[in-house]
Amino acid sequence: MTTTAIRVILPAHLRELAHVHGEVELDVDGPVTQRSVLDALEAQLPVLVGRVRDHQTQQRRGFVRFYACQEDLSHEPPDDPLPAAVAQGQEPFMIVGAMAGG
Repeated sequence: MTTTAIRVILPAHLRELAHVHGEVELDVDGPVTQRSVLDALEAQLPVLVGRVRDHQTQQRRGFVRFYACQEDLSHEPPDDPLPAAVAQGQEPFMIVGAMAGG
């Protein structure tokens, strides 16, 4: 099984919660998908368990979005491969806090 170093950018409130600065680098085993990246993120930073995706259902939280290579991947199936540039560590996987208002 291959391990790939993936770059992840977290929103400010999650960086503060996890006590990280800048990008997070994760080792991801196997195919690079949303699920494998989030599994690696939660394994490395357990304080984020339940913050990005629901603790029980593993579904993305409503006010969280996923972006990579200037594409919104928030509604893509969690086991679809991420873009090659992300899988190769050239581009980051971005977790963004969505904004709401009226």
